[in-house]
Amino acid sequence: VASLGPGLQWLHSELAPSPEIPELIEAAIEPEPSGAAGEGNVIRAGFSDEIDELKNATANARQYIAGLEQKERERTGIRSLKVGYNQVFGYYIEVSKSQTSDLPEDYIRRQTLTNAERYIVPELKEYESLVLNARERLATAELDIYRRVCAQIAESAEPVARAASAIARVDVFCALADAAVENGYVRPVVDNGPEICIREGRHPVVERVLSSGEYVPNDVKLSREERVLVLTGPNMAGKSTYIRQVALITLMAQVGSFVPAAEARIGLVDRIFTRVGLQDDLATGQSTFMVEMVETAAILNQATPRSLVVLDEIGRGTSTYDGLSIARAVIEHLHNDPRLGCKTLFATHYHELTQLAATLPGVRNYSVAVTEEGGDVVFLHRMVPGGADRSYGVHVARLAGLPQGVINRAWEVLSDLETRSGNAAARPGRSSPAQQLALFPSGSSLADAVRALDVPNMTPLEALNKLYELQEQADSML
Repeated sequence: VASLGPGLQWLHSELAPSPEIPELIEAAIEPEPSGAAGEGNVIRAGFSDEIDELKNATANARQYIAGLEQKERERTGIRSLKVGYNQVFGYYIEVSKSQTSDLPEDYIRRQTLTNAERYIVPELKEYESLVLNARERLATAELDIYRRVCAQIAESAEPVARAASAIARVDVFCALADAAVENGYVRPVVDNGPEICIREGRHPVVERVLSSGEYVPNDVKLSREERVLVLTGPNMAGKSTYIRQVALITLMAQVGSFVPAAEARIGLVDRIFTRVGLQDDLATGQSTFMVEMVETAAILNQATPRSLVVLDEIGRGTSTYDGLSIARAVIEHLHNDPRLGCKTLFATHYHELTQLAATLPGVRNYSVAVTEEGGDVVFLHRMVPGGADRSYGVHVARLAGLPQGVINRAWEVLSDLETRSGNAAARPGRSSPAQQLALFPSGSSLADAVRALDVPNMTPLEALNKLYELQEQADSML
């Protein structure tokens, strides 16, 4: 036992031998039973005399009845004698009426037909009874013996359960070890420190669906001094994958697994909170934004300084003003509340939030590296210090396959909106929060014309003519 080492001595104690149980199972149960208990194929031959006799009798009875016809022909000398069966009388021996005078005395008449007589003999009825009732008797006997075997095993349920639990744990350990060897995982250092430091971390699922060498690893460092990371960058660049991989690596390390990274030091966390994805709760009538706020509230009310919080696009389900305000307030609360101060990864498209790094000492800005080649966007999937300067939304729309006409029009509208707002939509880091851009400029004559319409009292024709006028006016403004 000592040779196993302290890490495996528990396995020896949990797998304490109970030889009587495997010996009983081996003696009582067929190695490869076909069917369920009660079908005659579960209890092993030689364990029960009763079941063996029933099985043998069943097999021999059918063979006996098949050979009875030949036997009785020889005994009576009647070549036309035959053995038959029907559901009313069961098995019978049929002889033509012209030959009934030559039958032995043990033949008992059961039925008279026009040209024949049907008989039984005591031996035939015994075998008939055995054949017709054997299945039911065998099922009853096998179920009874099977239950007695189970009851005997149940008396040793505790050591069996401990052994099953130990085997399950070994199975998990082997699976984790196999994944670690196959995918190049490393042993993390897990301690009570305040830091989570991962060098060249990878997402354990995403890297498996990519060709070898395609996944771009990234570093992360979370500590008391850098406890809130604000991540900006375009869609499809890898922000969500990055924050998820940090949570997964932390979880894997704390369950005892090796992790997909070049090196990892994981300070113990008490819980991992996540707010990711978009989903309405139709059953309770909650909108996407309501679900997001309920989950965010749960995080803020339950997190501790030892927690890891992963937030993806908080506030996106409402207007720009509201969403930006909520997102900023959440970051400030996580950073400033003395009950919290937890390690946080916050992915967002609100570039204005990057200003928080200048006022909150524990906030750091990171963005996903992007390069443009010939007007096309190339996502490098590499996290770099600093905030993103653009969202590249129209580029992503083009990659998604929107018609070129839609893309061209989007560029025109974007350029117009940026011009009206003093290029605010594309310039992060300004001193005042971004304004939600209006489709119509303030004081627009077009907007005034729309507000002046007496829609309830307009006829359909008047409404159509007015809509045409407004369209002409809008075209003249572009």
